[in-house]
Amino acid sequence: MHNTMVTTALSLPGYKIIKNLGVVRGITVRSRNIVFNVLGGLQSLFGGNITIYTQLCEQAREETYKMMCDEARRRGANAIIAMHYDATEVMAGLTEVLCYGTAVWVEEE
Repeated sequence: MHNTMVTTALSLPGYKIIKNLGVVRGITVRSRNIVFNVLGGLQSLFGGNITIYTQLCEQAREETYKMMCDEARRRGANAIIAMHYDATEVMAGLTEVLCYGTAVWVEEE
């Protein structure tokens, strides 16, 4: 979402919320495949950051963030406040990633 402010805060300092355009979200459900499980298992033997899973998680967050911003743009928003991520294991190996916030129109004070 170009030129759009996104924050986890409930307000944007220096801006006044003119219109609340509702909750916007992006959601994806990701599964690990056998290759990721094997590589992740090998990496876990050595400890530390399991980069293969870190990349998978980052891709899911990026995808849901973009979906949320696209929905806000379609509603005519120029900012999103109270943005959060949530993840839930739907079943073994299947994870839902949700990015959500409140789409608003703001103007400088």
